[in-house]
Amino acid sequence: MSTGRMLAWVTMAAAVMGTTGCISQAKYDDLKAQNRIQQERIGQLESQLSECNQTLDQKNKELQSLLGKSGADLQAKSAYIAALEADLEQKKDLIAKLREQLLQGGAVLPMEMNVLLKDFADKNPDLVSFDEATGSLKFKSDLLFNAGSDEVAASATDALKALAGIMNNPEAKQFDMAIVGHTDDLRISRAETKQKHPTNWHLSVHRAISVLNLLAQNQIAEERMCAKGYGEFRPIAPNKPNKGGNAANRRVEIFIVPSAR
Repeated sequence: MSTGRMLAWVTMAAAVMGTTGCISQAKYDDLKAQNRIQQERIGQLESQLSECNQTLDQKNKELQSLLGKSGADLQAKSAYIAALEADLEQKKDLIAKLREQLLQGGAVLPMEMNVLLKDFADKNPDLVSFDEATGSLKFKSDLLFNAGSDEVAASATDALKALAGIMNNPEAKQFDMAIVGHTDDLRISRAETKQKHPTNWHLSVHRAISVLNLLAQNQIAEERMCAKGYGEFRPIAPNKPNKGGNAANRRVEIFIVPSAR
């Protein structure tokens, strides 16, 4: 990691101390150590892979010179080359896995933001989960809202304020937020609820807008956010038969995406 990136990380972590609680020095040091160890391991494996490739080329040339001959020597060389090829594939797989671990989420969010958002989700495990691979937060609607309501529950406002604190940091301002509401397949039946939210589509969009409004109240620029809803039409788990619903499908997702501005 470059000096500039490291300073940006330190600045960002310090800025959220008042909202999310600071990332501990131990966690910070652990992350740097893991990064260094993986980089070193990748370097070692790439060196071994290069040496193995050279050896394989050499043995292939020897094998070509023996083509047409028979005997134990040819069989032994063929077996050796097969073992080298298997070793090559193992090293390639391990390098790919290490790179994925090192850069997981890196194509979506910088490592610093991944750390802060993962820490945020870890502090609110009953309410939200964070997917580093997609840069998305998934909030459980049953904890974010009361049944049939689009008003954010008081118990969830502090968590959204903390999220706003993270997203207001300088490096995070390079990213926008797409807020997406979802419901299960239960139809809205209560008259007073139906008057405000005629369909699940309405309810899902209204809930996304409520989250957007709360984030805006906490200084997230409105031009950085959009809201939409899919109603019941993008479930992540099977609903029960006969419009039985499923709590897993009642959710609000926030996707953190590079700014288009």
